[in-house]
This record gives sequence, C-alpha cells and structure tokens, in this order.
Amino acid sequence: MNINLLLISTFLLQQHHFDISTYDITFLNSAFIKRMAETDCSSYEDYYRLLEYNPSESLRIIHSLQISYSEFFRNPLTFAVLEQIVFPSLLLKLLKSERKEIRIWTAACASGQETYSLVMILEELRKTYHEKFSYRIIATDQSQTRIEDAKRGQFSPETLQNVQMKRLNRWFKKNGDIYTVNNVLKENIDFSVFDLFDNKTISPPTSIFGDFDLIVCANLLFYYKQEFRKKIIQKTENCLSKGGYLVTSETERDILMKNNYQEVFQQSAIFQKYR
Repeated sequence: MNINLLLISTFLLQQHHFDISTYDITFLNSAFIKRMAETDCSSYEDYYRLLEYNPSESLRIIHSLQISYSEFFRNPLTFAVLEQIVFPSLLLKLLKSERKEIRIWTAACASGQETYSLVMILEELRKTYHEKFSYRIIATDQSQTRIEDAKRGQFSPETLQNVQMKRLNRWFKKNGDIYTVNNVLKENIDFSVFDLFDNKTISPPTSIFGDFDLIVCANLLFYYKQEFRKKIIQKTENCLSKGGYLVTSETERDILMKNNYQEVFQQSAIFQKYR
C-alpha cells in the first residue's frame, strides 16, 4: 500500500470508523482510481485532499467499497445444480435423520436477490416433493441498510432479468415499475446484521448454533486479502453441518480448492470440505 493510500486508509478509519485494510490491494486500487477519475483527481495525494475537505466524497468512496452487488439466479449452472441435485439430496438426508428442517445461511445477502432465488426453488420443490419438509434461511449482511432493503423485497425490472416469466408472475406483485416479492417467500427467512470478521461471534445470533446444510458466500472472498479470506472460510466452515455445502462464485473456485474443498459438480462453484 503506497504512502498516500495509507494516509487515506488512516483518514477513513479515524474519521468514519471504516477500515479498508482488510481489502485486496487490487480491488482497492481499482475502486480509488475510478473515483479519482470521476472527481478529476490526478493522484492519490489530490484525492486525499478532496476527502479532507469534502465529507460527502468520503461517504461515496465508502459506499463504493461496501460489497453489495447481487443478482437473482446469478450463475444459472449453480442454481440448476442446487435445484436438481443438492436440494433433493438434502431432502433425502432430512427424511432419514432427526433434523426438523433444512438450514441455510446466505452470508452476504446484500438486497436479498440470492436469498429469494433459493426460496423460490424450495417453495417450488415443496409443491412437487412427495414428502412435506421445512426449511429456514438465515440471511445476513454487515449493513443495516441492505438488510432493510432485503426485508422490503422490492426490485426494479432491470434487476429481474434472470427470473423466468413463470416465476416472475408467480412470486412477485407488480406496482408501477416496482416488483415486490410475495410474502410467502419471506415466511422462512430471518434477516439480520452480522459481521463476518467479528471475533466475538461464531455464527449469526439468530441461528443459535450454526449447523447449516448449505451456506452461500458468493462474490465476497476475492475482495479481501488472503488472511481475511481465510477468516471468512473458517467461520463458514465452523458453521457447516457434516457433509454440508458451501456455495461461492465461479471466480472464487480456486480459492476454495486451495483450502481443502472439493467441487461437487464441475464449474458449479458448490463445494464440500474434504474430511
């Protein structure tokens, strides 16, 4: 980290209690260079001066660094494998055990797109599966604002491009240009704020003891330095049930493979831990 970026890091931590030292340096440089271009700053030194005299710019760069992007059914292969292979196997496991429900954690839920995608699949399985089953999803994010957005479940048309028309008509209510998810999709979700780097917590408070059959932690790891990636992986691993699945993204497959995980279906970004 160059000296001026270090000054910016110190400034944001002291003035806004926002720590950028956890982020991967490539990601940081990309984010700052973009903001520098948009604010006509020719160097990190110029941008540092801008932050000192323009509090609103500090909020803009902090917002750009907070990872909040998500999509419905973002990786079609991942969701196809979940629907056709992983969830049916979890249902069989559930029926043969004393477990009362399938337990899922979406560890960086942003505005809820991935979480609601999972619920749509599970609700549709409920209609077709020969045995009744229950499920619970714990959806967390470090941002209270994003959690409130996820709870509302309101989305613009451009965010729903990956949702099949049949699902769109079944699970959303249109009001003007806004689509709101059916309340049925919210019934088995607990939304809460949770910091993956909090050393005082093992799992989300609302989950009590973890023991998740499936954890979704996609498009998050590659934003952070190696040591913080390991912290996230370790925390999620400690919360997985025996034989549980960890879902990342296509770009993070190598990270999991280097941490003793095996992909259950090639290119799916769905993993199980070597035991």
